[in-house]
Amino acid sequence: MSTAIKRLPGVEDEQGFTPRPEFKKKSIRSYVIRAGRMTPAQRNAFERNWATYGLSLFDGPVDLVAEFGRSAPLVVEVGFGMGDSLLAQAQAEPDKDFIGIEVHPPGVGRLLNNAADAGVTNLRVFMADANDVLADCIPANSACRFQLYFPDPWHKKKHQKRRIVQPAFVEAVRHILLPGGVFHLATDWEHYADHMMEAMSLAPGFGNQAGEYLFAEKPDFRPNTKFERRGEKLGHGVWDLLFTKK
Repeated sequence: MSTAIKRLPGVEDEQGFTPRPEFKKKSIRSYVIRAGRMTPAQRNAFERNWATYGLSLFDGPVDLVAEFGRSAPLVVEVGFGMGDSLLAQAQAEPDKDFIGIEVHPPGVGRLLNNAADAGVTNLRVFMADANDVLADCIPANSACRFQLYFPDPWHKKKHQKRRIVQPAFVEAVRHILLPGGVFHLATDWEHYADHMMEAMSLAPGFGNQAGEYLFAEKPDFRPNTKFERRGEKLGHGVWDLLFTKK
C-alpha cells in the first residue's frame, strides 16, 4: 500500500471540513452536485479512512503496484452512487483491484465507512470528475474492465450534451483498457440504452460481445443496484452492453 500522504478533498468552513469533489475547470459536465445531507458517520469517514482509500486527481497517474501493494487485474467504475454494489464486487472478487470514481460526497463517505468496517483492501476511490481522472490518473492499457452503471440519462434534449457516453469519453475508456478488456454499460432507460448502443457501435476499437447492435445478458459479476430495483418497480427494463477492446 502506498505510504504517500493523501490530502482530503474539500474545504474548511464554519462546519469544519466539508468534502467536495475535485475537477478541472470546464464548460460542460456530465453531472450536477445534488444536495444531500451527509450523516456524521459519512463525514467522519473522510477523516478516518481517506488516507487508506482515497486518491486525488491532482496527484497525477496512479502507481497501481505501489498503491495496492501487488500486481492484479484492475476494474474501474464511474458513478458508484452509494457504493454498495462496488463494495460487494470488491469483496466477491478479491483477486482484482477496484478503483471507483464518484462526485457525490455522501456516497463516497458511505463507501469509505463501509469498506473500512469490512476490512476491504482491494478498493480505492476518487471523488472527482471522471473525465479528468481518466485523462490524468489511470494508466493506459491498465484496466481489464470498465463499468458504467445507470448514469444520469439527461432526458431533455437540450441537456443531452451532458450525457457521459460521448465519443471522447468512449475513447478515453478505450485508452485505459487492456486489449481484450471489457467496457460494461447498463441503464434502465430505453432511450439512453439506444444512445449507448449507437455510440459504442460507432466507436473505433471495440467489438460487441453479443453481436452487432445486440444487448447482452446481465453478467454474473454485476450485482443488482438500487437504480435497477427502482427501475423494476417503475416497470422499466434494464439493458446491459458488453464491448471488448480489440
